[in-house]
Amino acid sequence: MTSTRTDPASADPAPTDPASTAPAPAPAPAPAPAPAPDGPVPAASAPAGPGPDPAGPRVTPASPGPALGAAVLGFALITLDTSVVNVALPAVGADLGTGMTGLQWVVDSYTLVFAALLLSTGALADRVGASRAFGAGALVFTLASVACGLAPGLPGLLAARAVQGVAAAVMLPASLALVREAYADPGRRARAVALWAAGGTVAVALGPVAGGALTTAWSWRGVFFVNLPLGLLALVLLARVPASARRPAPLDVPGQLAAVTALGALTFAAIEGGTEGRRALGLAVLSFAAFLLVETRRRHPVVPLGLFRNTTVAVAVAAGAANSVAFYGTVFVFGLFFQQELGFSALGAGLMFLPMTVLLAGVNLLSAKVAARYGARVPALLGQAVAVAGLLALLAVDADTAPAAQALLLVPMSLGVGFSLPPLIAALMEAVPAERAGTAAGLLNAVRQTAGALAVAVFGTLAARGFATALPVSLLISAALLTLTGLASLRLPRVRR
Repeated sequence: MTSTRTDPASADPAPTDPASTAPAPAPAPAPAPAPAPDGPVPAASAPAGPGPDPAGPRVTPASPGPALGAAVLGFALITLDTSVVNVALPAVGADLGTGMTGLQWVVDSYTLVFAALLLSTGALADRVGASRAFGAGALVFTLASVACGLAPGLPGLLAARAVQGVAAAVMLPASLALVREAYADPGRRARAVALWAAGGTVAVALGPVAGGALTTAWSWRGVFFVNLPLGLLALVLLARVPASARRPAPLDVPGQLAAVTALGALTFAAIEGGTEGRRALGLAVLSFAAFLLVETRRRHPVVPLGLFRNTTVAVAVAAGAANSVAFYGTVFVFGLFFQQELGFSALGAGLMFLPMTVLLAGVNLLSAKVAARYGARVPALLGQAVAVAGLLALLAVDADTAPAAQALLLVPMSLGVGFSLPPLIAALMEAVPAERAGTAAGLLNAVRQTAGALAVAVFGTLAARGFATALPVSLLISAALLTLTGLASLRLPRVRR
């Protein structure tokens, strides 16, 4: 694949939702921005190579504010949609008459499409121009959000959620590319990327509370309609941004199709189970084998498999996946537990997550500073160890545990994930050549989002059998994965040079 290229050198560490970014290569090196726990790590568009731009030079606007504003709103929309829906799920189920399987698909129909297409949409943004890609993505995302809010039944809601995922995958790399194009000075660009990243952090932190408030005061449909004014404002700001240049970027269509088929079939098998699930699992295995075969023969594969020969890349991708399982899976299961088992309102459930999310930005920044001094290994190990301890502490939670204690017990897991991810992403960006930075970021994005989707699938299936089983088993699975990747993190560089 030729993903859009990011620049690990153009931005200082900054919090993102659970995301991290690395803007396109720039002459002056600087640390890569830091991700927060549960969002994507986008790749930004960059010129395909030296020499004049075939579409003509990009004119930096005199006031780059509209480009930054549009990019921040776009990224906030994408990350908000990963967290705002969770606390509305019981209301969705009651209104549309669907059970746990349907609720799992409400989450995964967005996340899965988003994850799978992130492998290629960076290259697409290069081909059509970042501003055009972002505009098309923002328009489709806004319209799909309205369709979600108006959905008369579950099939319509799932279809609209999948369209949201397509649009989000297009918007994400294009949003960061807009920031890079708008700021020629590396210092100003770094500050702009920090603001872009902070937009994601604020969105993911406010998501559960906003979702609970909208669901309680209005309806679950409000969590989708809230995207309408934000999306329209982003489009208004984009109208003041000069058109981006088009750049050649090859697409690996066979590899992308095989990846989508494999991930979709695997998620279907995890959610549906039974005979159909076993058939889907077989299709997933065959599709994955086809994907590996295609990638070894393509000149521009969507996933260059040789990247995994680099130990740091392999560890960072695996640890990113484990962190997503812990974060997404825990929020999903406890969001249902608070409402279905404890009888909280949607707003009450959202407020239970507030302590674990408000500290993310500060933890991201602290982690980046520790990594700058001690290298990636120390904060990655420490963060994953704290997350494991937090997950094990949550084993004590049951229906009789005081609500305040439950909310506080969620904090260590969140802080551990938020502390470990920035150095992992920074290490990944430093471990690959500049021309592979976007590809590596896109790969990490896709793996993390896929891991989150599978966590929702598996943990949701457990929750359908009762929370007495779902809570401890999901927590132990998450803790086991983080323990393994924590040990693997011992192979990360000790000190960043």
